[in-house]
Amino acid sequence: MLQIDLKHLPTSDELPDSDDTPVDNEDQNFVPNLLLFLLEYIWKSRDDWYFGVDMGIYHTTGVSPRVPVVPDGFLSLGVERRKNGGSRSSYVMWEEEDTAPILALEVVSHTYGDEYEKKLDIYRKLGVKYYVIYNPQFWRRDGHLPFEVYTLVDGDYQLQIGEPLWMPEIGLGIGRAVLPSDRLSREVLSWFDQKGDRYLTAEEKVERLERLATRLRELGEDPDLL
Repeated sequence: MLQIDLKHLPTSDELPDSDDTPVDNEDQNFVPNLLLFLLEYIWKSRDDWYFGVDMGIYHTTGVSPRVPVVPDGFLSLGVERRKNGGSRSSYVMWEEEDTAPILALEVVSHTYGDEYEKKLDIYRKLGVKYYVIYNPQFWRRDGHLPFEVYTLVDGDYQLQIGEPLWMPEIGLGIGRAVLPSDRLSREVLSWFDQKGDRYLTAEEKVERLERLATRLRELGEDPDLL
């Protein structure tokens, strides 16, 4: 059995911030960054969460605490929004009170990255509750669905049915969407409420209020007085 000296684990300053593996399509950056920006708006008054994008997670359940797993995106709850008032270069679990991410996201690309085998097992050992695999382009190649969410139940992952999938431990649902404001009509992942309604972006909220104000003026009402 692998023995790790827990008393002499490296600090975040001693560890690289990722595995330096470049992404091979823009979705791997765009999709998780959009989820992050939406959370910044949805949870703007909360300071107990962190969403990392293409960042190394250092842990003690693998071959070495110096070898990270690097999801395209991950969400942790019950941690500082800003670590010691600053930004993180990596997510070092022994510096986060061993708080594992509650959600990990992998966006499958042209270069297959063992999302359905090796990484699934890594996240299972870490105790990641929800593992999301988004595979819009290569799902037929890989013999899977374009969007899959696995939930950790009694130590094993079970594929969930239904979209958007509500995640009670997080208080959010996740699923696919095309944002009306996107002139490129790109499919993305988004957050949803318990009723299955998609959370709007800040831009969409402004546009909705502007349409409402215009309608009120057409009816002879002054929206500034309401």
